[in-house]
Amino acid sequence: MSGGPTIRLQPHEVAFLRGGSRAAVTVAVVALHLRGEVRVWRPGTVRTSGVAAGAGVLPRLTKAVHSALYRPAGMRELLGRRGVGEALGALRGDLVAVGLLRRVPPRRTRAARVLLKSLRAQHPSPAGREGVSSDDVLLAVALYGDRELGSLVPRFAEGAGLVGRGGIADEGLPQGWGGGSGGGFTCGAG
Repeated sequence: MSGGPTIRLQPHEVAFLRGGSRAAVTVAVVALHLRGEVRVWRPGTVRTSGVAAGAGVLPRLTKAVHSALYRPAGMRELLGRRGVGEALGALRGDLVAVGLLRRVPPRRTRAARVLLKSLRAQHPSPAGREGVSSDDVLLAVALYGDRELGSLVPRFAEGAGLVGRGGIADEGLPQGWGGGSGGGFTCGAG
């Protein structure tokens, strides 16, 4: 990347590079939460709140997540919903096109590892939520994952099943609402 054009990524793209599909969708869910567009429905699940704060300006993945949450879902099911899987595929393709992911085997390139290291150096983990903008919350969650979820949006992250016992969120939902078959893509650590 040295000497080349600077690549400016959105938080969900940074999250995809750091942790794959689940990390990217988590950032999209948190972005919608910070805008007031999703809420915890029951423990471990989220759904749209009925508030639409301008979906036209959202990134494709965030729009897909918002659309997919017309019915409540936990993370596992959300990752398996068709529109979300398609948006993740497009995101992956975009990151391959700019040289940050290899198609086969699916993992980060050296340029992506350098970029993530640089972003972490430029944006250290915040000490707490006070005075941290929504954009900075999203970038912190994208760069540092669960640690920042639990620190910056703890009640929402726990209630939505993004941290803690949320791994069982899809259990017991009515037929067709849980246990999605996948459809998300993963990004191996490089």
